[in-house]
Amino acid sequence: MRTLVLLALVGLGAQLVDGSLGMAYGVTSTTLMLAVGLAPAAASATVHLAEVGTTLASGLSHWRFGNVDWRVVVRVGVPGAAGAFIGASVLSGLSTDAAKPLTALLLLALGVYVLTRFTVAQPRVDRTERPLRKRFLAPVGLVAGFVDATGGGGWGPIGTPTLLATGRMEPRKVIGSIDAAEFLVSVAASLGFLLGLGTAGIDGGWVLALLLGGLIAAPIAAWLVRIVPPRMLGAAVGGMIILTNSRTLMGALPVEIGTWRWSVYGLIVLVWAWAIHRAWKAPAAEVAEVAEREPADA
Repeated sequence: MRTLVLLALVGLGAQLVDGSLGMAYGVTSTTLMLAVGLAPAAASATVHLAEVGTTLASGLSHWRFGNVDWRVVVRVGVPGAAGAFIGASVLSGLSTDAAKPLTALLLLALGVYVLTRFTVAQPRVDRTERPLRKRFLAPVGLVAGFVDATGGGGWGPIGTPTLLATGRMEPRKVIGSIDAAEFLVSVAASLGFLLGLGTAGIDGGWVLALLLGGLIAAPIAAWLVRIVPPRMLGAAVGGMIILTNSRTLMGALPVEIGTWRWSVYGLIVLVWAWAIHRAWKAPAAEVAEVAEREPADA
């Protein structure tokens, strides 16, 4: 029972992050599940099964409020589903010893991206409405879907800023379309894991606990984003992801690094503290601009 409660809290926390930033549900929840010892394939499978429900609810909500461009959903979602299925099949075929550092490396890279994305860089958005072509969206979906399945997350961190950076869609439609397409990615990844793993290592109770936490958090996230600046959340979550997965990677190294391990931890914590401080000191006008660009993913 204690485990189910903890998983529900993980799902709640991950959805709060995702609902406030428009990304990082999978990255956050998979990182936390790996930290408690779950095998990479089982962790990613559990997260994606839970996301089938959360992404469906989120996509329907965005559609209701007119935030979805269905052409973009199809053009990015179908290749994304193919990439997710391939990624799930690849991860399912790896041994736990081989998969854990690979997954941690992907999550570490995504953590670095999230930290810099909400601390230093901001996307260019000129709100010019021009259709995005299939030859652009298809590769983005394929890569994002593959990384999402193998790393336990990555659809939002790759897809959302890539589409925002084009300046051809309103931010609300980017978030809504990526969220709606993520349902296809979650279904495809779940099928890939079920075919590759069967039900081994996948606990239905854990899936339901994650799903329940996410569904509870969805409306809270819409309220939270009005209070906590997205930059603060991005810096906090990015640093947590980097620290946790750096620990996993160093533990998988073939050589003993001894006291150097603590030096690395100290450096990460210092950078993390600097990032949070920078986000906290952001001018009020900049915070308002970021909040407008990154609407709540409820």
